[in-house]
Amino acid sequence: MDINDLRSLLTVLCLACFVGICLWAYSRGARAGFDEAARLPFTDDDAPVSAGGRHSKEG
Repeated sequence: MDINDLRSLLTVLCLACFVGICLWAYSRGARAGFDEAARLPFTDDDAPVSAGGRHSKEG
């Protein structure tokens, strides 16, 4: 087994991982979680924003 065989094997393994991730991302079971994550920026916070977290640098 030489270096080219290892490179070919790694290429095939990476392709299989890529295809697996794509299948998972487009599966029906993952859609609910992605929809919930997409709505996170629009959730309403009732907690007031504290001014202590932001400091302005003067001068």
